[in-house]
Amino acid sequence: METQLRRILIFDTTLRDGEQSPGATMTAREKLLVARQLERLGVDVIEAGFPVASEGEFVSVREIARKIREVQVAAIARAKHEDIDRAWEALKEAADPRLHVFISTSDIHLRYQLGKSRHEVLRQTADAVLHACAYTSNVEFSATDATRTDREFLRRVLEEAIKAGARTVNIADTVGYAVPDELGGLVAYLATSVSGMDRAVLSVHCHDDLGLAVANSLAAVRRGAGQVKCTLNGIGERAGNAALEEVVMALEVRKEFFKCRTNVHTEQIRESSRLLTEVTGIPVQPNKAIVGANAFAHESGIHQDGLIKKRITYEIIEPRSVGEAGTRMVLGKHSGRRALGEHLKKMGRRLTRSEMDRFFPVFKEWADRRKVVSDADLEALLACLPASLNFI
Repeated sequence: METQLRRILIFDTTLRDGEQSPGATMTAREKLLVARQLERLGVDVIEAGFPVASEGEFVSVREIARKIREVQVAAIARAKHEDIDRAWEALKEAADPRLHVFISTSDIHLRYQLGKSRHEVLRQTADAVLHACAYTSNVEFSATDATRTDREFLRRVLEEAIKAGARTVNIADTVGYAVPDELGGLVAYLATSVSGMDRAVLSVHCHDDLGLAVANSLAAVRRGAGQVKCTLNGIGERAGNAALEEVVMALEVRKEFFKCRTNVHTEQIRESSRLLTEVTGIPVQPNKAIVGANAFAHESGIHQDGLIKKRITYEIIEPRSVGEAGTRMVLGKHSGRRALGEHLKKMGRRLTRSEMDRFFPVFKEWADRRKVVSDADLEALLACLPASLNFI
């Protein structure tokens, strides 16, 4: 089956777009720590930063380029010679450097941000990509605000980029405006209409303003995208980006549906998420998919009973496959007799059926007053019961 799966490249922009999340700024040392973990994770490309932004940013990109040897290292640059020159200066010692050049393409951005005509953007795209290609053949071009761009004009922009030498062309849903069917349709149109697309990888970069970044990314993959841009924990500007762990695990768990694979070492996902949280101080919400504290925690008695009988009844991901220790059964007011009995066994307390008949109502009464019943609570409850309640 593996030989029939199409490979999807994972372009991680945690250190660039992710760091633009308010409060997520990292020192050069912290960025290198995260970059090394991303290398262990097995992403295809690490976008190290925006070298022209500041001297500190330049230094951190250069250090990552020097130290990371197993995956591509990218730096982003506006479609300007001075940006591209600065990005290459930071990248040039990388084992496999990628120059990432971008310009806005929507009429909204052209009118209110750039003050340029469509013709000027087409000309600037070609000029910038040609300039980048003088340094390396590994050049990526991004159309910013692509999902609010006229389709025909977007096609022409991507054609100019490919003609100038871009090996990857990316469409950015910069403000999270797209919905899955729409973005999937756009990807399908570009994949079949852009002249020279057979010489380039079509990529997508989705933001989460409507909570659709992962869904949009997956819809794009279904319709022909070969690269997905994402970040650990989904951090990034405003509502963030497509979460790497969600995109990767959706493709992993539903291989038969997507007929795709990645080269990510999924068992490194939890550690990658943990490190980013530690470095940035930005916590992950408990119910966050894949990496949230409750992602593999169960309190419902019905779910706990099913899990004890067969894990797959209520878990579609094996916890250890993403670096989690295992399933966590949480005792609370929704828990049932079976889960309580199994938990007591782990504590070394085995109750007979009649003993459980007497103890379970006591447990339930206590659970109604507590969010979670701890081992200490259970020990205290057992100690308060009549001495005639013996344990075997």
